[in-house]
Amino acid sequence: MLAQADLLAFIPTVDAEIARRFYVDTLGLTFVSDDEFAITIRTGKTDILISRMDAFNPSPFTILGWKVPDIEATASQFAAAGITFERYPFLEQDANGIWSAPDGAAKVAWFKDPDGNILSISQHA
Repeated sequence: MLAQADLLAFIPTVDAEIARRFYVDTLGLTFVSDDEFAITIRTGKTDILISRMDAFNPSPFTILGWKVPDIEATASQFAAAGITFERYPFLEQDANGIWSAPDGAAKVAWFKDPDGNILSISQHA
């Protein structure tokens, strides 16, 4: 039923203005609208609602990720923009924080938004 429907994603925030600057200015996503409940941004054909919350506990796992054609170039651009990639002691990551799957089919790097939500960029073979 939903295979042809457009996806709508949600990200919580306690400070919508800081979140808006991060997602629009730092990550380069497209601003769509802002109302009392959420800021809507767009990535590709997907709208993301940055939902205003009084409080929440960020999940300890990735909540949103982007497939990119060149993870090394994207990671370098993000690092230049001030994004710090997460380091996990149970994964072998390169100097840029990129983990490569043992079969070589995927590379992933994780980072956090200002609210502590874990996001990722990945490249797939």
